[in-house]
Order: sequence, then structure tokens, then C-alpha cells
Amino acid sequence: MPLPHRPEGPRNDFTGRFCAPLLDPERPTPRDVTGPRSKAADKRYDVYRNNVTVSLIDTLGETYPAVQRIVGRTFFRDMARIFVRAEPPRSPLLFEYGRGFSAFIDDFEHTASMPWLGDVARIERAWLDAYHAADAPPLAPETLANVPAESLSTMVFTPHPAMRVVRSAYPAVTIFAANRQSGPVGKILERGGEDALVTRPHLELFVRKLPPGGAVFLVALCGGRTLGEAAAEALDREPRFDLGANIAAMLEAGAFTAVEAANC
Repeated sequence: MPLPHRPEGPRNDFTGRFCAPLLDPERPTPRDVTGPRSKAADKRYDVYRNNVTVSLIDTLGETYPAVQRIVGRTFFRDMARIFVRAEPPRSPLLFEYGRGFSAFIDDFEHTASMPWLGDVARIERAWLDAYHAADAPPLAPETLANVPAESLSTMVFTPHPAMRVVRSAYPAVTIFAANRQSGPVGKILERGGEDALVTRPHLELFVRKLPPGGAVFLVALCGGRTLGEAAAEALDREPRFDLGANIAAMLEAGAFTAVEAANC
């Protein structure tokens, strides 16, 4: 069913009055919503209101299946219902809904014992965004291999439209991977933080755990820093950073589409 979204700019007055109470069961049916022969339409409106809420909750469940598996379907739907009532859609595109869900989880008192849960949700959101991102051929390894060694440090990279980096102080990648499949989940939380690289080379989605310093390196490259600058920043932040291993990993993952010399 089509879902209403919060108007951006002026809209028809009736549309605004019709949509405003949809996600708040405490608000009455709009006065100008009537049934046949101008009879009150409270029951009809309540049915539609319920359908809208359930559709948005279902959307969140499809976007965040690992989160739902971790907390359980009943808990997830109760949590999602609170989010839906606080955050109406802002876009007519259903896959756009729920961008603020990870931040909501961070502040939700009933998930305080799972401080990593919001980061798992961020990886799931990045997965969906990568799925819907534009396509582009990944950078071929031989393209970089043809750059003279003395020029490598001055090169800048163009990120793939589907490439995403998610940082976490918790083992969010392992938790995400364990809960996106149906098998048993072993003990995880004794591990340290993990950063995720989400890519979609050749139309297939991958979520990889980045090596030490990898997230700092990739974020710097995505921000337009040269290879030399990004490597120096990563090494400064993480002494275990391995430049060769990280370059090989980013090429294999299809994280970038082009490389060129920096403008002087």
C-alpha cells in the first residue's frame, strides 16, 4: 500500500490534515475524513492508520533483520512501533525509511545493555544503501600497477558509489554476520572493536572487516586525501597499519573506481 510521507514545503491542506494523525493513535480522526453519506469514518481511518504503522514496522524488520534476530521479533516490533510514531516518513521511497533507527537504538533505554546494537543497525543500513547505489566498474588493479612508483603517494581515488565504511568500538561486523544467517551464534563480546567495509563490485554485495587502520585510511581517501596523506594519517592513528595489505584489500573489494594525480 502507498505510504504517506511528511510533506516537504506547501501541500494540499486536506493531505496535511489527513496525514498528521496517522502515526499517533491518541489523535482523533480528521473532521473532514468521512464515509458514505458524510458519516463518521473513525473505524475506516483507524484501519488505515494501523495498516500504515504495520507497513512501516515491516519495512524496518526487512531493513534490519540482524537487529530483529538479536532482540527477538516481539521486542523489535514494539521498539519499531515507538520509532514509527516518533519518526514519520520523509520520502515516498520506502527503502529510504528508517535512517535514524540506529541513533534511536543508541538512545533507547531498553537496549542499553547492548551498546553495540546501534552499530549493527548502521551496517545493515549501509548494506541497503549500497544495494540501491549507482553501479560503476571498480578500479582495475592493473590501472594502479601502471602508476610510476614515485607518483603513487600523490594519487587520489574516486570512491565507488556503493562503498560505505562503518566504524565501531564493538565487534559489530562479527555480530552482524552471525545474525544475518540462521545458524547458531557463539560467544562474541570478548572481542574488540571492528570496522566494516561495505562494497558492491560487479553487483554482488560484501561486508568485510577492515584490518587495523583500514577505516582511517579509506575515509581519508574518500575525503580527497592523497594516498601518501591517507597512509600517514592511518599509520599515525594505528601503528599496525599495513599499506600494502590495505591497498590490496581495497582493490579486491572494489572500493574505488578511478585513480588520478592530485591537482597541484
